[in-house]
Amino acid sequence: MGSFFRSEKMFLCQLFIQPEAAYSSVAELGEAGSVQFRDLNADVNAFQRKFVNEVRRCDELERKLRYVEAEINKENLHIPEIEDLPNAPNPREITDLETSLEKTENEILELSQNAVNLKSNFLELTELKYVLEKTEVFFTEQEGINGTDSLTRALITEDSSAQATNIRGRLGFVAGVVPRERVPAFERMLWRISRGNVFLRQAELDQPLEDPSTGNQIYKTVFAAFFQGEQLKSRVKKVCTGFHASLYPCPSATTEREEMVKGVRTRLEDLNMVLNQTQDHRHRVLVSVAKELQNCMVMVRKMKAIYHTLNMFNLDVTKKCLIAECWVPVRDLAGVRKALAEGGRASGSSIPSFLNVIETSEGSPTFNRTNKFTRGFQNLIDSYGVSSYREVNPALYTIITFPFLFAIMFGDAGHGLILTAFGLYMVIEEKKLMKQKSDSEIWNIFFAGRYIILLMGIFSVYTGFIYNDIFSRSLNIFGSSWTIDGYNISDIQGNAELTLSPYTNFAKFDASPYPVGLDPVWQAATNKIIFLNSYKMKLSIIFGVAHMIFGVCLSVVNHIHFKKSINIILEFVPQILFLLLLFAYMVAMMFIKWVIYYPQETVDCNNETVTCTQDVLDVIRYGPSCAPSVLILFINMMLFKSSPPTGIGCQEFMFDGQDVIQTAFVVVAVLCIPVLLLAKPLYLLCCGRSKKSEHTSENGDVNQGLELTPEMVDTPSPSPAHAEHNEGDNAVGEIFILQGIHTIEYILSTISHTASYLRLWALSLAHAQLSEVLWTMVLSIGLTGSADGDAQSYVVGSILLYVLFAAWAGLTLAILVMMEGLSAFLHTLRLHWVEFMSKFYEGAGYVFQPFSFKIILEGEDVVED
Repeated sequence: MGSFFRSEKMFLCQLFIQPEAAYSSVAELGEAGSVQFRDLNADVNAFQRKFVNEVRRCDELERKLRYVEAEINKENLHIPEIEDLPNAPNPREITDLETSLEKTENEILELSQNAVNLKSNFLELTELKYVLEKTEVFFTEQEGINGTDSLTRALITEDSSAQATNIRGRLGFVAGVVPRERVPAFERMLWRISRGNVFLRQAELDQPLEDPSTGNQIYKTVFAAFFQGEQLKSRVKKVCTGFHASLYPCPSATTEREEMVKGVRTRLEDLNMVLNQTQDHRHRVLVSVAKELQNCMVMVRKMKAIYHTLNMFNLDVTKKCLIAECWVPVRDLAGVRKALAEGGRASGSSIPSFLNVIETSEGSPTFNRTNKFTRGFQNLIDSYGVSSYREVNPALYTIITFPFLFAIMFGDAGHGLILTAFGLYMVIEEKKLMKQKSDSEIWNIFFAGRYIILLMGIFSVYTGFIYNDIFSRSLNIFGSSWTIDGYNISDIQGNAELTLSPYTNFAKFDASPYPVGLDPVWQAATNKIIFLNSYKMKLSIIFGVAHMIFGVCLSVVNHIHFKKSINIILEFVPQILFLLLLFAYMVAMMFIKWVIYYPQETVDCNNETVTCTQDVLDVIRYGPSCAPSVLILFINMMLFKSSPPTGIGCQEFMFDGQDVIQTAFVVVAVLCIPVLLLAKPLYLLCCGRSKKSEHTSENGDVNQGLELTPEMVDTPSPSPAHAEHNEGDNAVGEIFILQGIHTIEYILSTISHTASYLRLWALSLAHAQLSEVLWTMVLSIGLTGSADGDAQSYVVGSILLYVLFAAWAGLTLAILVMMEGLSAFLHTLRLHWVEFMSKFYEGAGYVFQPFSFKIILEGEDVVED
C-alpha cells in the first residue's frame, strides 16, 4: 500500500550487455516487466538502426500469420486459447519458424487458389446449366401462327406469310447471365442501340450463386437476346461485355440442347466431388494450423518487441558492448539484476552483464503499483492528470470518498441494490467475462469500473438506509418515535393535516429517538420536502467543508516530503486558517444550533399572567422561536452587520461573546490574504534565493532553486512538476504575479467550491422526487386498482398492476439508475477533480510504461502486483 500512497522511488540505470547476450537478456526483462527503456538513438532514422532487418523479418512473419488467421476465420474455425504463454524463441529458431510459416502459407495459398479455380469452373458450368434450362422454355413456347413459335410471331409485322418466313430465317440470338441489379439498365441499352429491334427474354434465378473470390452471394438473371443481322449481333455482344454479362453457347436445336444439359450435369457432379475433397483437405490443414497459431503469434510478437527494444540501445566506442538506459523501480532492482544474469546464462556468454545506477536531473516517471481492485480508482485520477513524481496519490482516498459522495446524491437503498447486484455480477464472473473480449466500448467501460460500481452500490444502500428511502418508500423497522398526543378522535377525523410538536408528540421524550436514520413518519408529512431540504443542504455543506479541509491538509504531506518546510508556514497555515475561521466556523454553528436549542416553548411572555424575569428570559432565548438562522449569522459576520431579534427574550447570537469571536475570525481570515500574497515572495527575495536559483539554472543544476532545499534528496531525480514550477527560474515580477494568481485562485475557489458541494443536496432531492413521482404516477395506480373494489375490479387491477410494474421497472432502470446514476457519477468526479484535488494535487507527471510482454500482448495499461 506504500506505493499506492505515493509513487514508487525510481532510479535511472545504465545497462552494459554483451551483444551475444542482448537478445536473451531483453527477453528476460520483458518477462519481468519492470524496466522502461529510453531511446538512445532518437536522432537515428528507423531504417538505419542495427536490428532493422530483424524487425522486418518479424513484420513478414506477422503478415503471414495474419493471412493464415484470416483464412481460418473464413472457415469459421475456432482458434484455441493458450493458457501458458510461450517464451520468446531463441534467435537460432527464427529460421525454422520462417521455414515452417512459409511452407504453411504456400500450402494454404495453393489450396485456396485451387479452390477458387474449381469454384470458378463450377460457377461457369452452373450458369451454363441455368442458361440451357431457361432458354429451353423460351424456345418451346408454342402459340401457333402457321406453325411458328411465339418468339418468331413477336417479330412478324403485318406483312404476308412469306415475309414472315424470310425474317425467321435471318433471326439470330445470344444467351447468357447478367447480374440482377444491372438488368434494367441492360435492357434500356439494348433497346437504344437497336431502336427496339432486339427482343429480350429474361428469367431470374431462384438460387443465389457464390462468388469464387469473395464467397459472397450474388443474384443473376438468365437472358436471351434475339436480333437480326451481323451488325446488330456485334453491338449486342459489346453491350454484354460492358455490363459484365457472361455469354454461353446455346444450340438452337432442342436435341442438341438436351444433350448439352446432360453433359453439363455430369461435369458438375464430378467437379462437385473434386471440390468437396479439396475443401476437406483445406479444412484439415487449417485445423492443424489453428492449434499452433496463437503460440506462433505470441512468439513472433515477443521477438519483434525484443528487436524493437534493442534498436534503442547504443554501442560503446569499442563496439563490443551494448549500452542501454532505463528507469527501474527501486523495489525491482534485484529482479532486474537477476533477469540480466539469467539472460547471460541462457546465451552462454562468458562476460556477465551489469547494471549501474546513474544520477540525473531529468524528471522520473510515476509508477503506482495497482491491482484489479485499485486500478479503476487510479484510472479516475490519471484521467485528470498523472501524479507528479513522489506526489501524494489521491486514488488511495478516492476509494472511500468517491462512492460515499456518490451515495449522498444517489441515496436510495432500492436503486443501490440494483447497482450492487450489477457490480457483484461483474466481479464474480470477471474471469469468464474477461475471456469474452467484447468489442462494445460501453460494456468495456462498465467492466473496467466494476469495483467502483460495486462500492457505489453498497454505499448507496447505506445512505438510502440513513435516508429511510427505498424506491421512494420508507421502512418502519424500529417503530416510529412520534405519537399523536393532545388530539382527540374528532380532531383526527376532521382534519386532513395536523401539526406534531417535537415536545408534546414525541413518544417517550426521555427515550432515544428513531435508532438509525429518518423516522418513517416523515413519509406521511406534508412538510417532508421542507425538512429534507434543510437536512440535506446542511449535510452537503458539512461534508464539503470536511473534504476541502482534508485536501488542504494533504498538501502538508507533500511539503514535508519535498523538504519545503517554509511552505507550511507561508502557504498552508494561512490557507487552513482562512478555511477554518470562515467555513468550518459556519459548520460549527450548525452543530451548536442543533445542540443548545430545544424544541419546546416553556414560557409565553406575551401572556399577561406570566412574569418574565431575567432567569425566565435566559430560558426563552434557547427556545425554538429564538433559534437564529445560521446563514443570516454568517452573512452578517462577513458584512459586519447586526440584525436585532424580533421575539421577546431572544438574542441575536447563540452564545455570549459570539460577536467578538466572529469579528476576530473575519479579521484574521482577511489578514491571511496578504500573507498568502506577499510572504513567500518577500522571503525569497530577502534570502536572495532568486539570484541563486538563476545562477544554478545557468549551470544546468535544477535540483536546487527557489524552494529552500533540494526537492529530492533520497532519489536521483526530482519531480518534473516541481522542477518546472521552480519560481527561481523566473524574474522577480513573475514571482509576484504567479503568487498573486495562486492566492486569488485559492481565495475565490474556497468560496465557490463550498457552494459547489451543494450539488450533493440538489441531486439528492432531485433523485428522491423523481423516484416518488414515478411511484405515484405509475405503480401506485395499479396498486390502488388491485386493493379496492369487487372481484372483477381486483382481476382488472391485477392485470393493470402487471403491465404498470413492467413500465415502472423499465423507467426506474433507464431514468433513475442509469441516467441519474451517470449524472451523480459525473458530479462526484467533478467534486474530486476540482474541489478536492486542486488543494494539493499538481498532476504534472508522466506514467511509467515498462517493457512488458504482458502489456504488449494483452494491451494493459498498468502492472499488477
